[in-house]
Amino acid sequence: MKESSEADDTHCSMAVNADIDMMVKEEFEIYDEPVLGQDVEVSVKQERECSQCEKSFPSNSLLIINQQTHSDAKPYQRNQCEKTFSQKVEVITYKRTNTDKAFSRKGVLINHQRTNTVEKQHQCHQCDKVFSRKGHFIKHQQTHTGEKPYQCHQCDKTFSANNNLITHQRTHTGEKPYQCLQCHKAFSQKGVLIKHQRTHTGEKPYQCHQCDKTFSANSNLITHQQTHTGEKPYQCHQCHKAFPQKGDLIKHQRTHTGEKPYQCHQCDKTFSANSNLITHQRTHTGEKPYQCHQCHKAFSQKGDLIKHQRTHTGEKPYQCHQCDKAFSRKGYLIKHQRTHTGEKPYQCHQCDKTFSANSNFITHQRTHTGEKPYQCHQCHKAFSQKGVLIKHQRTHSGEKPCQCHQCDKTFSQKGGLIKHQRTHTGEKPYQCHQCHKAFSQKGDLIKHQRTHTGEKTYQCHQCDKAFLQKCHFLKHQQIHNGEKLFQCN
Repeated sequence: MKESSEADDTHCSMAVNADIDMMVKEEFEIYDEPVLGQDVEVSVKQERECSQCEKSFPSNSLLIINQQTHSDAKPYQRNQCEKTFSQKVEVITYKRTNTDKAFSRKGVLINHQRTNTVEKQHQCHQCDKVFSRKGHFIKHQQTHTGEKPYQCHQCDKTFSANNNLITHQRTHTGEKPYQCLQCHKAFSQKGVLIKHQRTHTGEKPYQCHQCDKTFSANSNLITHQQTHTGEKPYQCHQCHKAFPQKGDLIKHQRTHTGEKPYQCHQCDKTFSANSNLITHQRTHTGEKPYQCHQCHKAFSQKGDLIKHQRTHTGEKPYQCHQCDKAFSRKGYLIKHQRTHTGEKPYQCHQCDKTFSANSNFITHQRTHTGEKPYQCHQCHKAFSQKGVLIKHQRTHSGEKPCQCHQCDKTFSQKGGLIKHQRTHTGEKPYQCHQCHKAFSQKGDLIKHQRTHTGEKTYQCHQCDKAFLQKCHFLKHQQIHNGEKLFQCN
């Protein structure tokens, strides 16, 4: 019985919190008398401010109800079961929730009867949708008219529903009235609190009927179901691109408007998406919340962790449908596919040169600007590419991380290892289109092709003599310099 009573208390308290604003305005009669010996200390100030929590209220009745939450007194008793309550409203709520399909208000009975008879009196003349309640019908009509009668007095933003305005106003006040009892985290919306609580309980009440996958939030289920249906209900009016989620459409539209509403308070950099701002802020804080369980390497972004984990598993989920080559990253696949299509979407506005990859385009632009953002901390030499800096640093450290598994020879660069491995395999991937001669290195093919074209790219500025190969050019220069490298012993 005690457990039942506690459950009733919890149920009753939740119902009161949900309907308290409506019920305190009702005119009602209470036939239950206060329990003798239990007094409620109520101090109503003219400004309607609670002396214990300093919260303000628009009416005396709401202030009195709030003050009773600070007291353990329960002066109101229900005659039938001798159950006690701290507020009159709780007595009413308890009566209504513990009756056998009886209602205290005629309007509630009428609404209830419609749920049983499937009567829906309010029909929309624009889309023929019908509603059992007038309030729901009015809200629906606003989706057609675009009417937004509720306006925020601070930023003039308008809303179609009063509850949306109330939620919005909390972005100005910072109020977060809903708190998690387990971790004490607070939220501005009750629905967000409910979703958060499921992270503690592990509850996933929403299930997909096609694949039985479960979700903690209904919105996540709806998004998942679109993977089965292929539905993309949100369309951009400018380029007609469609998206499965409204949030994706909003982010996309910012590519047209250039809007960047999220700003970093440390460096004033702005972003079009909140997730990008969060990621950027980690460059200031150094936070790396995503860690690999195999090598304990940490990353600032979840996507980087997923990519890294594939170096352990060897997984290559992205496959080219033309040559069946597989890649560990989607970006690598896209770049590879351009070798088949010949597409070069990135163009330099200074020399009109085009590139298949954005990274190559950025590197090329530095040849015009002279920018060299990567500097060696040992000799202060600067480079235009990060990869070139890494290679250069190995000349200081002597590091040779690339090892041949056949002869254990090591190299400072991966390119050197690849060239070396061809001495074992005999592979010659570079072929001349004129005489079909093949070479193991691209540089050797280029030198060979000059024998067909007659091109002599190395020219002496002193005598205007030209050479096919750089080594021949360097030997020739020794004639002018008087340099004699070879001496008889």
